[in-house]
Amino acid sequence: MGLLSEGSPLSWEETKALADHVREHGVNQFINLYHRLKDRQGDILKWGDEVEYIIVKFDEEKKVARVALIAQDLLAQLNEKEIADPKGVKSLWRPEYGAYMIEGTPGKPFGGLMAHFNLVEANMRYRREEVTELLAKDECVMSITNFPRLGSPNFTYPLAQPRPEDPLSSARSLYFPDEAIFPGHPRFKTLTRNIRMRRGEKVSIKLKVFKDAKTKLPVEGAPPGEPDVVLLDAMGFGMGCCCLQLTFQACNITEARRLYDQLAPLCPIMLALTAASPIYRGYLTESDCRWNVISSSVDCRTEEERGLVPLEHQKFRIAKSRYDSIDSYLSPEGAKYNDVPITYDKQVYNRLVEGGIDHLLAQHVAHLFIRDTVSLFSEKVHQNDNEDTDHFENIQSTNWQTMRFKPPPPNSSIGWRVEFRPCEAQISDFENAAIVCFVVLLTRVILSYQLNFLTPISKVDENMQTAQKRDACRAEKFWFRKSSKTTEQRAAQAQAKGRAGHLNGWQSGEASENGNGTSTNGNGNGNGNEDAREEEHFNNGSSASLNGHGNGHGHGSKATTNGTTNGTTNGTTNGSSTTATNGVDSDHTDTDDEENELFQLLTINEIFNGKSDVFPGLVPLIRSYLQSMEVDTDTHCTIEQYLRFIEKRAAGELITTATWMRQQVLNHPDYKQDSVVTEGINYDMLKLIQGIQEGKHVEPALLGQGYHSKTKTKDFIPPALQKQLAKNGCCEDNDK
Repeated sequence: MGLLSEGSPLSWEETKALADHVREHGVNQFINLYHRLKDRQGDILKWGDEVEYIIVKFDEEKKVARVALIAQDLLAQLNEKEIADPKGVKSLWRPEYGAYMIEGTPGKPFGGLMAHFNLVEANMRYRREEVTELLAKDECVMSITNFPRLGSPNFTYPLAQPRPEDPLSSARSLYFPDEAIFPGHPRFKTLTRNIRMRRGEKVSIKLKVFKDAKTKLPVEGAPPGEPDVVLLDAMGFGMGCCCLQLTFQACNITEARRLYDQLAPLCPIMLALTAASPIYRGYLTESDCRWNVISSSVDCRTEEERGLVPLEHQKFRIAKSRYDSIDSYLSPEGAKYNDVPITYDKQVYNRLVEGGIDHLLAQHVAHLFIRDTVSLFSEKVHQNDNEDTDHFENIQSTNWQTMRFKPPPPNSSIGWRVEFRPCEAQISDFENAAIVCFVVLLTRVILSYQLNFLTPISKVDENMQTAQKRDACRAEKFWFRKSSKTTEQRAAQAQAKGRAGHLNGWQSGEASENGNGTSTNGNGNGNGNEDAREEEHFNNGSSASLNGHGNGHGHGSKATTNGTTNGTTNGTTNGSSTTATNGVDSDHTDTDDEENELFQLLTINEIFNGKSDVFPGLVPLIRSYLQSMEVDTDTHCTIEQYLRFIEKRAAGELITTATWMRQQVLNHPDYKQDSVVTEGINYDMLKLIQGIQEGKHVEPALLGQGYHSKTKTKDFIPPALQKQLAKNGCCEDNDK
């Protein structure tokens, strides 16, 4: 859950009084870190996933399923291996917001070999088995996005009741007891309390109920005048959800900024594809995804900042929660698509520019720093700005956006990274591995083919809302950029030359650092044990490596803007060129007159599988890329199963988890056509999910006919392949 500093949490009044102190020193820390590391070059591809899990306890006799509040004890056991052998573990485990949640990552990152794609699913299986071994027979670890009856009466084990009138309660929720918040670190309850106190009232999460033939209105607890709203009133309803996230290391800051921008328009697309949470507080809703729920659950904006009353005590009107989609692109070619006014702290911006930070990056950081700190520890108030980064990370880690741009940690072998954060957790390890490998392959295609997915921020925002609608994966259309002729030309040229982009001669490595395993959690954990261990340098042409390189090193000019918002669309006030900095055409050959024709409303099927004369499709582009790579048979089989799964779900031949869950409720014999997911329905659905994830129950609508059992995933690189790699000059550590 972000930066997990040790120490004594300050009260909200003490934290509030130090907001400017944290802001000032956080900016100084970023400037110092930037100048130390801005010229860092040559880092190799490393990547890792994070899967969050919920522990469920089944009462077989009463046919009831509850969340088990055992995360603290469970983590103590899981972390024993890491403490004993921090470099040798196959998994790392960290706390999450819920006392019923844990987060697992690989013990060390995956690297740039094609064979690494065959390790992901096996590592996910290992993590699930590792937890299962420690659970009682009536307990189960589940990679589900949301526990369907979270906030319903008696949803925890042991039973705990909300205390809305208790002044000592952190949440003061009508539905979510404090006991369901992870008790092992003070950050979680501190955030809960401080977000509520800064806002001046409890958070208000409103979801439209799915109206069936006998749905009773008003819904229990609905706000006055909003009879069809399912109301959630605590941070736990959002941060108590699970997700699937990925972090990539780039070769330098330029490549990191390019990946950040190019992946941002894909966030709503992947959110729709992975939709998995249609049920909240025991009600079917009109939403299929968690995103707006989490956004509202940490919305600490005051009435002034939300525009409900005139500004008097606050500095800014702020359009979004601190958990939302990104608000600006960072690469020079993305500047012209920053078409939504962005609120930023002008004083912070000026300090950054004076400190040598270019306009686009200064604007990004100054926008993050319009937020106050909502969690501060007494031991961390006074820091050395030349060495520490805790104040910067304090703000950075509590801006939870669809993408996160991550500077290297101080005194670390870790490079510039980006974090991809929108995906919902899937039921099976096969699905989660397929999503992870697909996104990683997509980053390689973007860099190799110099693809351009840049879409105006306003359209990305619109897509984010569309993605969460009921059955959006099959029923909705999304703004997407048409491909130019150069896209197909580059793909054909790369394939013909057998190079798949600039993929020759790079280091393969595996790193970790004292920070967060392979990546940083979107909801935020940040105190892991990541020791860097570089593998040997190798040069193997395009046969087994995946490293791509960015286009240049320019970061835009230092043009300033007046006031606190930047709403221009022409890229000049944004202070940066709209072409790639090394002169490579990156689909930015369009004139302003053609701009409106660049974007079309496409279905998920058309985006993933292609539409003639509009876009070749993400899956075909990846297949084209793979034709240029030498891939061992087992890895090829595994990747192909993943791609088939992705294309079939995008085409609607397979349904999303959200749609499947809806069907389970609507078709259950106990369902009364009243939108209510009873304890019995919930129990039966979760038992089915348990069977699916254990491979004991086949759900053709979700996974097809046994695709999940046909991959050749392994938890090591086979000796025969090791030998072949060694012959070709590759060295790969087999100690997984």
